[in-house]
Amino acid sequence: MTKIKILLLSRYENFGASSRYRSYQYLPYFCKEGIEITAAPLFDNDYIKNLYASRKKNLLKILRAYVKRIINLCHVGDFDVIWIEKEALPWLPVWIEHKLGLAKATYMVDYDDAIFHRYDQHHFKLIRWILGKKIDRIMQYAALVLVGNEYLLERAKKAGAKRVELLPTVIDLEKYPSNSFNNNDIFTIGWIGSPVTSHYLKLVMPALEEFCKKNTARIVLIGAKKEELSNIQVEYVPWSEETEIKEIQKFDVGIMPLPDNGWERGKCGFKLIQYMACGLPVVGSPVGVNAKIIKHGINGYQAKNTNEWIWALQKLKGDQELRQKMGRAGRKNVEKEYCLQVTAPRLVKILCSVIKSN
Repeated sequence: MTKIKILLLSRYENFGASSRYRSYQYLPYFCKEGIEITAAPLFDNDYIKNLYASRKKNLLKILRAYVKRIINLCHVGDFDVIWIEKEALPWLPVWIEHKLGLAKATYMVDYDDAIFHRYDQHHFKLIRWILGKKIDRIMQYAALVLVGNEYLLERAKKAGAKRVELLPTVIDLEKYPSNSFNNNDIFTIGWIGSPVTSHYLKLVMPALEEFCKKNTARIVLIGAKKEELSNIQVEYVPWSEETEIKEIQKFDVGIMPLPDNGWERGKCGFKLIQYMACGLPVVGSPVGVNAKIIKHGINGYQAKNTNEWIWALQKLKGDQELRQKMGRAGRKNVEKEYCLQVTAPRLVKILCSVIKSN
């Protein structure tokens, strides 16, 4: 049997969460199945480090990254399938990507957020005019569109995609051992993310401040941008791939606040999945896929406003058995739907079917 050869055009190296969880964590599994994958990220780990540190972008390094990607596109004919994360060349029209090689290739695209809104909702009219339909065109031309949630799936269908498959963003269950119940001396509310997404915490700060005034509690933020938060005991923990699971396991509850906007409806609820894999109850905004992942009253609570956030946290703080019960329910849900052990065999079948049908 001829070995299947796939070129992975990821957006980032392994430091980029979207690339790490949507593609890189699958590579060892593909290798076992005899599938040869060549990874060619657009941006390296230094780019992510600088982004999270809010440093000025190095335009020369970005230009070099684009030149390298263009060279990759010139060699797409050497592979059976091109696996693209989001788009090949950000901020450039789709016709350029196709002219450089994609028009001659069988390719699939993968989306874990509503990147199309970066263009079609841009504040500059010229950007909306030139690039507003770019992602729709990519979806339309692709042999397969892989999406992380229903919001993205509906967009792909409306764009006229030939084939759309929904594959949630998941964790590797082997890295998340079934955890014994954690009962801290001080009730610990936790969040994990990046400096780029930590602004969502402002939505829930009034609730956290009010809750902490009336209760002995602390807030632990992993990977967040440090900000002055009055009247709250906050511990900032640097994100590390090696320590993130152990740090999450120290929480009593994991939270995920989101505003109800287009970009946020396209998110894949990955924080919730991480919390649940660690056996934690969750509280989150019922926005997009969050409303599906959070089974209200079973593995956590959906909270739409400040009063609902306070009520949910109060309920969990006051009932240790409830936290344990919800944590077990969340873990079972991850084992059933949101782990690599479930999705990896399916993704292999999907990729192989793309090759057979083209």
